[in-house]
Amino acid sequence: MISHSILARFSQKMRVLQGKRLDLHAAWSQPERLPGFVRECPAAIRLLDLIGPLAWDQFPERNLMRDWGRITIPYAAFSAACLWKLNEDLVSMDDLHRYLVEHPAFIWLLGFPLTVSLKFPCGFDPSASLPSPRHFTRMLRTIPNEIIQFMLTDSIRLIRQELASLNVPTGDCVSLDTKHILAWVKENNPKAYIPERFNKLKQPVGDPDCRLGCKRKHNRQTVAPPTPTKNPVPAKTVAVGEFYWGYGSGIIVVKVPKWGEFVLAELTQPFDKSDVSYFFPLMQQTEQRLGFRPRFGTFDAAFDAFYVYEYFHRTDDPEAFAAVPFSEKGGYKSRKFNLQGLPICEAGLAMPLLFTYTDRTVTIVEHERGKYVCPFFSKGVKNKFIKQSCPIHHKRARKGGCTVTMPTSIGARLRYSLDRHTQIYKEIYNQRSATERINSQAVSLGIERPMLRNGKAIANINTFIYTLINLRFLQRLRSRLHEEA
Repeated sequence: MISHSILARFSQKMRVLQGKRLDLHAAWSQPERLPGFVRECPAAIRLLDLIGPLAWDQFPERNLMRDWGRITIPYAAFSAACLWKLNEDLVSMDDLHRYLVEHPAFIWLLGFPLTVSLKFPCGFDPSASLPSPRHFTRMLRTIPNEIIQFMLTDSIRLIRQELASLNVPTGDCVSLDTKHILAWVKENNPKAYIPERFNKLKQPVGDPDCRLGCKRKHNRQTVAPPTPTKNPVPAKTVAVGEFYWGYGSGIIVVKVPKWGEFVLAELTQPFDKSDVSYFFPLMQQTEQRLGFRPRFGTFDAAFDAFYVYEYFHRTDDPEAFAAVPFSEKGGYKSRKFNLQGLPICEAGLAMPLLFTYTDRTVTIVEHERGKYVCPFFSKGVKNKFIKQSCPIHHKRARKGGCTVTMPTSIGARLRYSLDRHTQIYKEIYNQRSATERINSQAVSLGIERPMLRNGKAIANINTFIYTLINLRFLQRLRSRLHEEA
């Protein structure tokens, strides 16, 4: 004779098998439809409150009916589990696996395939219903990053919806910054003996995708220190930067006055990529998610390039500009131009354009450059005549007069003519601190030293980190609106 307890477990097992399981968004919006053991788990309710608002019903899931009927782990379940792993500060996939086994409500809620068993009150075997920790790690490096980007995009949509209900505009001004990421290799361990630690031709065995790069560079305009007159230091012993094997993470951040900041776009690249290489990919993501081009941008001096100024320049909106410190690249501290855009020489005369050519080597952008020459320059005139004609008798008069080679883009002129002492420039540039606060949150989530040995896995975990930062901002935003209501 079957006891009532066994019948109860069997009935519960049948409900789990036959009942339609809710996705996370449906479970968040209809918590009364959850099984009792899920509703009674406080941690599961916290999970729903954090990630439930995302559009999980539109998640770009892979085909789960493949491999001749073998059980396939849904990407949605794995992605949600990774977000919760970061939120709970679980170090490894073994920690995540153990946490899920100890909290069976998460296994049902996240959507992992269930293995029915009468031995457990929940109606399924938690350990048998989960993949191994090694399979979790394999999924982290094989899941397409575009799928994880869906969650980041949707978190931005939810944040903008909440702010729009308060008539708070977003995306008018953006800031960009990069964050260094140290690879998990012995070359980054100062206590390990490595004969050629910083030889870029010797790839570390521990991570085939990391690259050698410099962390600290001259990204701000400062006064050069005077040459020491006492206790001289050999030049070969002077440190010009901190070199590491690793990766770089670039982010576009939007600051919302009185509310905080959130991530609008992110990109992970090997550490040997320059800062400016992040600009166009990130701005493309920004335009796609905002639906328009931002009016203002603020960056550090590493982005002092003509195409950055040109990107924000608009003929129909003369107030739009990019707030970037001047870096004195090429040794030129200042240049003046006339109304036609021609550079002005030291004598105060406009320098005519001699010829143009296409440059494919100086910057990351193929562009047109022009050579501007002395107004008295002529192939049929001798150098002596040029010297006599120059009002200030410039020292280069004997050599054909002054010449300037620069991009013909309007951004090259804006780089010199931008007034960096106005109040509006200072207000826009001060918003760059938003990237520092986001990076501080990312560091607390472990972005700086990931215990991973694969470039794809590191790129994916970075997207998870920034998505979690946005979800926490959304949670704070809704909590504050609820308190003020």
